[in-house]
Amino acid sequence: MNGKRITIFSGHYGSGKTNVALTYALSEREKGKKVAIADIDIVNPYFRTKDSEALLAERGIRLICSEYANTNIDIPALPQDIYAIVDDKSLTCILDVGGDERGALALGRIAPAIREENDYDMIFVANRYRPLTATVEGAMEVLREIEAAAGLRFTAIVNNSNLGAETAAEDVLSSLAFGEALSEAAGLPLVATSVAEPLQAALSGRVAGLYPIRLQKHL
Repeated sequence: MNGKRITIFSGHYGSGKTNVALTYALSEREKGKKVAIADIDIVNPYFRTKDSEALLAERGIRLICSEYANTNIDIPALPQDIYAIVDDKSLTCILDVGGDERGALALGRIAPAIREENDYDMIFVANRYRPLTATVEGAMEVLREIEAAAGLRFTAIVNNSNLGAETAAEDVLSSLAFGEALSEAAGLPLVATSVAEPLQAALSGRVAGLYPIRLQKHL
């Protein structure tokens, strides 16, 4: 993750992309940047960036999300201020993009402007412990589907293989070969293996590119 003005995180449901995106937004803000995080899951998923709204406000991070987020109204709705992502060049923007066709198509609304500016990374967040991304072949199919719908190419991969609260250090270690194989198949750099902060000590020195993430429920 190279500190581009726009960093997009996408992956299949259950990949953990929201936790990765939130952690990255917080780290960019700690560098003194003017940061916005945009939730572009256009239907109401179970787990949303808006759950951390209070913390983001406290840290001075702008939240861009649908007015229907965290309600029981389940209709596709883009954030009203989505175009601030491409119009306000003073913002460092982190995008949390849904990993199905509708989420990726929503990103497609601003993809031409993102391509024109050409100051972005788009990172595929992979979790080998989810059914549709349990194999390199399955993960590649999801990756290509997102690219086709969004109109943008991925630039890197984060291995975020986890079993939620049940994740042990050995589960992360067992996923390393998967991450490397996916990187090779996609022709993209594996920029990090992300783990929940409580596992950092057990994995330090054992995993290249270890990236501790702050789980949303612990924020």
